[in-house]
Amino acid sequence: MITSKTISNGILRALLTVVLSSLIFYFFYKIQSVLIYLAISLILTLIGLPILQFFKKRLKFNHLFASTATIVIFILIILGFLMMFIPLILSQGHNLSLLNTTAIENNIIQLMNQFALFLDSYQIDSSAMLKEANITSKINFNLIPNFLNTIIGTISSFGIGFGAVLFITFFFLKDRVVFMKGARKLMPDSHEDKILNSLDKINYLLSRYFIGLLLQLFIVFILYLIVLVIFGIPNAAIIAFLCALLNIIPYIGPVIASVLAAILTMMSNLGSDFQSELLPTTIYVLIGFWIIQIIDNNLSQPIIFSKSVSSHPLEIFLVILIAGYLFGVLGMIVAVPFYTIVKVIGKEFFPENMIIRLLTKNL
Repeated sequence: MITSKTISNGILRALLTVVLSSLIFYFFYKIQSVLIYLAISLILTLIGLPILQFFKKRLKFNHLFASTATIVIFILIILGFLMMFIPLILSQGHNLSLLNTTAIENNIIQLMNQFALFLDSYQIDSSAMLKEANITSKINFNLIPNFLNTIIGTISSFGIGFGAVLFITFFFLKDRVVFMKGARKLMPDSHEDKILNSLDKINYLLSRYFIGLLLQLFIVFILYLIVLVIFGIPNAAIIAFLCALLNIIPYIGPVIASVLAAILTMMSNLGSDFQSELLPTTIYVLIGFWIIQIIDNNLSQPIIFSKSVSSHPLEIFLVILIAGYLFGVLGMIVAVPFYTIVKVIGKEFFPENMIIRLLTKNL
């Protein structure tokens, strides 16, 4: 029989659950930076495990020295990437310190005027297509200094994050066995072997995946760099690096990279004749980028990813597509690692399921 006391206790428990859940979510929200550091450190750990094993097995380092050497390699790689941007920072430092939004606006107007003259030369009504006054009046050029201030603030906090990530990664590498022993005590005995087998397999596959991702980005970076150097684009290495980094976002990233490359190419050749130099150079760069994207999407990316996570290229394409529809860009980025984890867990705990057996026959 339901009494008023039972109802009151039920309502009280529900309220306590809601309050407790809200506090937990609020706590995680407040420490989101720490969670990001942990996620990045975990990825670096997965990438660093093969390097760690190389130092231990090939060079006979003990575990502490191998962990330290792995962190040193990460530091050198990251510093190498940062060094790429020093020439650009030095060359543009004076301009940024004396940022003149009027000059930037005039440059954009000049570029639009050149484009309008190009349309007029082919008897196309440029006034109908480009309403210069309206467009420029709608652009708030004061956003540029604000944007640069945001970047400077981000860079200033990068040092703290950089140190925290490396510190956490070092102990993930050094005390990985200790963490596993502690986690084993929390596992139910009936599923301990299955959980440990899943973790080992996930660790192995994700390590291969992130290394494959780095290899794919490196290949794209080299190809982008070749195209930009051929057409004499200033700061080619930096532009190629930024565009290659956008390839982390499957399928959409390369499109954004093409737009970015086109804009930077046009801005780099702003003083050139629009019809004979600026427009053809931009078109050639875009064609080069599109050819690279065709090669990457149909050759290097499917082969590298399918080999690293033991999945068919069509399977990976569909997983990324579905994740993109459901969760947007972030879903596309984490689709393959998450799908790999689900496959491993499914094979370990539900090996007799027909669908799981079909999807995991190569695991």
